[in-house]
Amino acid sequence: MITEIDFAILNFIQNNLRTQFGDFIMPLITKLGDGGLIWIVTTVVLICIPKYRKTGVIMGVTLLLNAIFYGLVLKPLIARPRPFIQNPLIELLINPPSGFSFPSGHTASSFTAAAILFCLKNKLWIPSCVLAILIAFSRLYLYVHFPSDVFAGMILGIVFSIICYVASGKVCRIEKTFNKED
Repeated sequence: MITEIDFAILNFIQNNLRTQFGDFIMPLITKLGDGGLIWIVTTVVLICIPKYRKTGVIMGVTLLLNAIFYGLVLKPLIARPRPFIQNPLIELLINPPSGFSFPSGHTASSFTAAAILFCLKNKLWIPSCVLAILIAFSRLYLYVHFPSDVFAGMILGIVFSIICYVASGKVCRIEKTFNKED
């Protein structure tokens, strides 16, 4: 049932939303999310700016933990084939990604970054959220993930961010307690 709905949405996108401009821009947008590159660069930049160093560290740790969970635990455990494998009639606009489909790692890392920036009240959360949505949609447009993969990646990224945000607050409070005792 879910796979039928997933294919209905993917095929709707292919049949009704594909344009020459989309065929040009979506591979570029998805490339920003390859390996979490844009979010890693953002993390490094934040770490290099003393005022935002704590935000960068929290974001980096959150991205790392999330990538380990979805990449090393969920993807091999669920082992869902990608949509273009199940529907080989689709002509891809990018090189076929390897690995399993569920959840979308591009989406998980994108929403992890946007959500942690939101939690930390960093103004970059707004453009990050817009980019996260574009990257998530690009995965559907390019037929390399099912909508349920993208939705799961979004939820996973947001939930991991909230957990890491709460945990980072507890770590900071413990650290302050120990510093007072010295």
